[in-house]
Amino acid sequence: MARVKKAVFPVAGLGPRFLPATKAVPKELLPVVDKPVLQYAVEEARAAGVEDFIFVSSRGKTAMADHFDRHTELEETLEARGKTDLLEAVRDCAIPSGRAVFVRQPEPLGLGHAVWCAHAAIAPDEPFAVLLPDELLLSDPPCLAQMTQAHEATGGAVLATMEVPRELTNKYGILDPDGDEDERRLTPAKGMVEKPDPEVAPSTMSLIGRYILPGSIMSKLAQGRRGAGGEVQLTDAVDSLIGEMPVHGFRFIGERHDCGSMAGFVKANIACALKRDELREEITSFLNGKLC
Repeated sequence: MARVKKAVFPVAGLGPRFLPATKAVPKELLPVVDKPVLQYAVEEARAAGVEDFIFVSSRGKTAMADHFDRHTELEETLEARGKTDLLEAVRDCAIPSGRAVFVRQPEPLGLGHAVWCAHAAIAPDEPFAVLLPDELLLSDPPCLAQMTQAHEATGGAVLATMEVPRELTNKYGILDPDGDEDERRLTPAKGMVEKPDPEVAPSTMSLIGRYILPGSIMSKLAQGRRGAGGEVQLTDAVDSLIGEMPVHGFRFIGERHDCGSMAGFVKANIACALKRDELREEITSFLNGKLC
């Protein structure tokens, strides 16, 4: 089974929920503690063995390319001042030359269309990952690394899932299971439904923004079929793979934070701060004081 070496990051959204902060700063660069939310997704992909990073962006979001580029003047200044920890952090976030590709989604036609915009960089016979940066997933090992191990055994498509309350199924893509979960936390799928009403949802297994897909899915996305909301849905294209190859849901165990919502973004900052030794005591004391 071919190893997953490429990852697609759909980052073309305008971030209206975070205005005015996102008027000039891409929402994907808003910091969770001291790292942009997008950097967490890139680091997760790196930990899974990804070597090539494809960002599907839009006009006015060139700051993302700058963030993952080398900044020699800043590095020289930090080195001269002996700021070795900061220097290492700055260097670590850079993507090596030739390994980052930025393409544009010219109009917002849906997640499926955003993924299709990366088609020139994906061969039909190679698997690739899709990571939605708004979904900040915390676990050890990281979610995508867990998924790539499962994919090496099953092939086809592997989709990260988590249980959600039934009343929230209309906010997510939902897996229609075809049997029980196995010891690898994999559940075969017989279908996918995008944002079903709770009374007709086939399960409460929601898709949480991590996918391993075959390159052949690009030909299905190229058809531009519109689904829920009049958009080209990635869920519909994955659903059309069933019967052609194995499609599995992978149950993620860990913390999930929806950084696409204001409350979720604040929670992610608190959760990540509490994991930092130098911040935990002060943040805990502050929260306890506010909650008393």
